[in-house]
Amino acid sequence: MNTIKYFIAVICVGLIFNTGLAQNDIITAAEFIKLTKSDKNLVIIDASKADSYQKMHVKNAVNVPSEAVSQENGKVDGLLKSPEELAKLFGEAGVSEKNTIVVYDGGSQKYSSRIYWVLKYLGAPNVKILHKDMDMWKKSRVPITKMPSSVKATTFTPNVNAKILATTADVKSGKATVIDVRTHEEYVGSADNSDGHIPKSININYVDFLTDTEAFKSKEEMQKVASKYGLTADTKIIGYCRTSVRATVIYAALVNVLGYKNVEVYDGAYLEWVEEGNNIETKAGVAVKKSGSSSGGGC
Repeated sequence: MNTIKYFIAVICVGLIFNTGLAQNDIITAAEFIKLTKSDKNLVIIDASKADSYQKMHVKNAVNVPSEAVSQENGKVDGLLKSPEELAKLFGEAGVSEKNTIVVYDGGSQKYSSRIYWVLKYLGAPNVKILHKDMDMWKKSRVPITKMPSSVKATTFTPNVNAKILATTADVKSGKATVIDVRTHEEYVGSADNSDGHIPKSININYVDFLTDTEAFKSKEEMQKVASKYGLTADTKIIGYCRTSVRATVIYAALVNVLGYKNVEVYDGAYLEWVEEGNNIETKAGVAVKKSGSSSGGGC
C-alpha cells in the first residue's frame, strides 16, 4: 500500500483539480472509476515511456508510448506513421476504434494529449484524457499495479480525419492563425535547439494553458489567454512546436475546454519546416534561409 501511495504521489505530484474544467473528453479520476465499473468496452492507454509503465501503471492499462506513433527513420524526427501503421500499432495493443478509450500520462498532459490527438486523427469517436490529479486519484482509489496487462490483439479500422492535421501547404496558405507553442527562447531563436520561428506565427507557450502544476486550466483562465491573443471560437488555428507533441496540448485544451471547432496540428512542425528549406524569422523579424539541418532534442 505504501508503494502504491508513493507511486501516485510521484506521478501526480502538484496537480490540482479545477472545478471549472469543462467535462468533455477530459475526465476526472471519479469519472474514470465510474467508467471502469460501467463500461465493459473500456480500454486504458498509458502513454508514458516503457520504463515508467513497467514500474507502475493503472490496472489493466496497456502501454503505447507517445514516441511509438512516430516514424522510426523519417526525414525528420517525430513525423507520424501512416494510418495503416498506426492502426496496426493500436490493434496489436488491444485497442479498437470501437472501444471507449482513456489515455493518461505522468501528469505533463503532453503525451496523453499526443496519443489522444492521434486517435482522433484516426477517427476513433470515443477517446478521453484522464486528468491527472493526486488528491482526486487518492479519493477515487484509482487502482495501480506493476503487473503488465494481458493484451489480446484486435483490429483497429481507421477513418482518417484529415481536418485536424495541417500540412506545410496549410501553414503557408495564410488562412489560419499559426501558433508556435514552444518557449520564448525557442521562438526567437536563442535556444540551442532553434534558430527562430515560422514567419507570421505567434508565440503562446503551451504551458500558458496549464496551471503551475501542469493541470489543465479552467475555462475562465483559458479564455483570458485566448482573449489576450485575439483568439475566438471562429478562429482557424494551426499549432506547432518542434515535433508537435506540445502542440497537441493546446489542441486538447482549445477543443475540449473552450469548445473551439477549427483547430489543427502541424505534424511536421518546426523540424519539417526547416528541413524543407523554408524561411524562418528571428526575434528581430529577419528572415533566414535554412540549410535543412537543426540541432536535436526536445519535442
